[in-house]
Parts: sequence; C-alpha cells; structure tokens
Amino acid sequence: MMRRQLSWLLWLAVGACGPAAEDLDSLLDQDVAHLGQVIGQADPSAALTPTQRVLRYSYQVQQTGYWCGPASTRIALSVRMASPPSQATLAAQLGTTTAGTNHIGLVTGVLNATLRTTYYESKWMPNDPPTAAQRDLLWRDIVYDIDRSYALVANIVAPASNHPPCYPNYTIYHYVTVVGYKVDSAGNRWALVADPANFCGDSKPCWLTFNQLATLIPPKGYSA
Repeated sequence: MMRRQLSWLLWLAVGACGPAAEDLDSLLDQDVAHLGQVIGQADPSAALTPTQRVLRYSYQVQQTGYWCGPASTRIALSVRMASPPSQATLAAQLGTTTAGTNHIGLVTGVLNATLRTTYYESKWMPNDPPTAAQRDLLWRDIVYDIDRSYALVANIVAPASNHPPCYPNYTIYHYVTVVGYKVDSAGNRWALVADPANFCGDSKPCWLTFNQLATLIPPKGYSA
C-alpha cells in the first residue's frame, strides 16, 4: 500500500485513533490491507463453548486515521440496521475532527438518536486499574447487551505494554466495537472486538481476554 494511503488511514493525533504524531513515519511503513472493505462478519474462531454469543454485523475499516469513533459507531449500528449511516455522516453527528471523537458520551447520543431508542448509556471507568465493581459492571453489560443483539462501543487507551494483537509499539488512543463474548472450558472470559483500524490487515475481529479489555478502557468509558 502506498505511503499516501497509509497516511490517510492512520492520521495519528493524540487522543484520536493513534499514537503521538512524531511516530507517524514509522507507522507509515506498516501495511494495513483491505482499506474500505465491507464484509458481513461472523465468529472467525473455532471451538467456541456453549457459553458464548457472537453478533452479525457489517465491517468497514475506518476511512481516515481519525474516524475510529465513527467507524466503531457504524459497526455497532449495523447489528440493528441493514443500512447504517456512512462514516462521514456519523463523523459530522459525533463532531469528530482531526483530533478524533472527544468522548464516549457523543457515541452514546448518536447510537440512541440513530436507533430511536434510549437503550444506550455511557459507562465511565476513571480508575486505572478499574475497581472490582467497574469490572463486574463491564462484564454484565457485555453479556446483557450481546444477548439482546446490541453491540458495545469502547473508548480505549492501549500503551505499548498492553496492546491487542498487531498494534504498533506506541500508545494508541482508539475506539473499538465489542461484538461477542465467550467463557472457555477453564472459566476464562473473553470479548470479541471488531477494530476499525485493522492493524492485523485481515479485517477479522479479535478475541481479547476480558481482563485485558477491562484494563484498556480506563480512564475512558464505553457505550452499553
């Protein structure tokens, strides 16, 4: 992929959808494939346990480096809508700028307005690490919402020491969509995340341990 295309995808602004701007050149050397690809996603992994649920949704890679908020919002809406708004429309509604989408409350408002509901609420996790009560609420929200065919949108901060797979070696400020959960045979809890940045280049969702997801959200929040 050409450097100009990567620059367009991975516009890196602190607090938006990537690391600090001084790390741009090294990130531009990393290929992010399937730009703008739209696919109906189901669970890509094998051997799911009976305690699991995965939603169907329409996936798009974020169309600019700072549209992770609009792209994650669109993925969540696609669970409930056959034709969700475009990323550009959602970016305008969210007030997204080159600095990103300001906070998760904006996502909550657009989700509710678009779906004509009051279902979604903003849940804040200011404590880092999160408290036991915040972790318990996050898991309850994941199970409750996914069981009712609602995806969650999470605003995350991923330092180099706590990265999901394929993330570049910098602190990433980002939005992602939670589209499934499972509990494995050992009792470990997992969340399925659709990531609009597509760092792995395969347009597939990724299973994160619940413990990791719970530590990525602080000091931000999520819509559930």
